[in-house]
Amino acid sequence: MKKILTFLFLMTFSFSYAQEDEVKKVVFDLRTGDLKKFEELINGIAKHIDYYRNRLEDLKVVVVAHGNSYKFFLKDLSKTPYKNDKELLKKHKELYERLKNLHDFYGVKFEICELGMKARKLDIKNLYKFVKPVYSALTGLVEWQNKGYAYMPIF
Repeated sequence: MKKILTFLFLMTFSFSYAQEDEVKKVVFDLRTGDLKKFEELINGIAKHIDYYRNRLEDLKVVVVAHGNSYKFFLKDLSKTPYKNDKELLKKHKELYERLKNLHDFYGVKFEICELGMKARKLDIKNLYKFVKPVYSALTGLVEWQNKGYAYMPIF
């Protein structure tokens, strides 16, 4: 009986370890302020996670935002340099819902460069709740790449 239990334990451990190695991981280096490119990215993330789920695999996704992409993660645009961006204002609520869905239902993590926000005089308190400020985009990207995440730049 002891041998059977030991065997079952080892098989369970080996199977769970093998599954951990099967997880696909990607970190997007998001710099663009182009709305169309941003929408392509968020559409693509959902489609690729679904692709892997249909294969009974996981895809873990992290988006590290900086450069011109800050505007996509702000709750209130009225007191920011983006307050006159008509195209963004028109889609602001929809983008929020799509990002929240990616976070809540797909497990996508969003991080944003705090140094860049400060340089642009953007208030950290104005970020969506599911967006985590990190010291800099560089430190965020290094951390995720060192955890085995594939690097994908979005300019």
